[in-house]
Amino acid sequence: MARVRSVGASWGSDHTELLPPGHRVGDWVVAEPIGAGGWATVYAGRPVREGAEPGEVALKVMPTAGLAPRQARNVAESARREVELGRRAGHPRLVRLLDSAVLRAPEHPSLDGAIVLVMERAAGSLRDLIGAGVDETEGGRLITGICEGLAHLHRSGWVHSDLKPENVLIGGDGSVKLSDFGLATELTGTHGYAPPMGTPDYLPPERWRAPLGEQGVRVRPSADIWALGLVIHEVFASGTPLFPGATPMARGNSVQEYAAGRAPLRMDDAVPPFWRALAADCLAPAHEARAGHTAESLLARIAAREEGRAAGQGTVRRRRWARAAAALAVAACGAAGAAWWYAGPPGGSGAGPARVRVFNAERACQDRADRDPQCSLGLALDPLLPYAAGNVAPDRVWHGDPLEADCLLANGEAVIDEADLRSTLWFRVRPSGADPGVRVWLPAVRTKDRPELPRCPAPANGR
Repeated sequence: MARVRSVGASWGSDHTELLPPGHRVGDWVVAEPIGAGGWATVYAGRPVREGAEPGEVALKVMPTAGLAPRQARNVAESARREVELGRRAGHPRLVRLLDSAVLRAPEHPSLDGAIVLVMERAAGSLRDLIGAGVDETEGGRLITGICEGLAHLHRSGWVHSDLKPENVLIGGDGSVKLSDFGLATELTGTHGYAPPMGTPDYLPPERWRAPLGEQGVRVRPSADIWALGLVIHEVFASGTPLFPGATPMARGNSVQEYAAGRAPLRMDDAVPPFWRALAADCLAPAHEARAGHTAESLLARIAAREEGRAAGQGTVRRRRWARAAAALAVAACGAAGAAWWYAGPPGGSGAGPARVRVFNAERACQDRADRDPQCSLGLALDPLLPYAAGNVAPDRVWHGDPLEADCLLANGEAVIDEADLRSTLWFRVRPSGADPGVRVWLPAVRTKDRPELPRCPAPANGR
């Protein structure tokens, strides 16, 4: 488990349940409260350093004083899971954990021993967005971001266990980030075990009748996929629940009726056909039928659909371009041939090598000069393989770092950055200070530079 610091604070005699603005918690200063749940209150906060902007972070304060021993253990275990997952499974689609502390305030027993988690702050949640309704393009972007976060969680050996619109946060730049990992479950093989907790409206059918053993109830990634199906429906149905009922228990009974085959799956007519089919697969009644629809496979289906739509649009564009080109050819018979888009002619020499500067779409990392590991970016060994932990070079780079690029590969593995820009283009680069023969790969979404370069030959062993 990541280290949890113990910090002190002094409180005014009029302090009640809420932390007053201006109080210091370790290296952070409390601002106004911005939310509350069953176990925690969340405050806006800022670093103590001079000149820091207010509201830069979110402080999740989880009191333990006054709770029954079992409740206190549950709160501590919830915090431990958030810290552990934040330490081991960081990703642009997961809210970043920046710090953690145990509050020492013996003169105020209700706060003494409270656990404080310091996280990046979002502008709002998915729940805030979908109530007003979103179009298919925006809804698809949001769902894609959720799938990316789930895919990373599952690859890292975790199940979120409490996926719902309130736990999908939206950044000020529109980025999608999963949050609230207090119920996250670490997998041992195909499943893990967790306390019988969670939001009833998003529990899969098997959880309603799951046996409770000494380790808790069995949890598998397919539970997140079920919740994803419900979220997809809500995104396009303006937040309307899929299963009817006036209470969570009544809606749970509707889930059981559907799972037993006694009731059909009735989706809102506002859900577009592609997303309706995707949600229906996520909502397969049995775990065994749902297990084949992983977050990775759902992402692949979404990507294939987008590529198909882009190809169709490209055909129209190419026809228009051909007509325009014919007209230009008549008007400028002796003009030179068209230039290739910053990749040089196919197999041609192009200019190069050229210098490209690394770009990090995370705004919080763009003004930092301390080369914080959480702001570092990886270079791939092989651009044709998934951009994952086993395919990352030892060298890390940061926003603004210059790299020497000698060619460009046009059809590598697709990469999506924090701003939801997607590209299959990769630059072959040499890290600063590396031996002349070292070559690794930078995805084109990680730089704003567009030098003219020759096409790279097919890579062999990442070179």
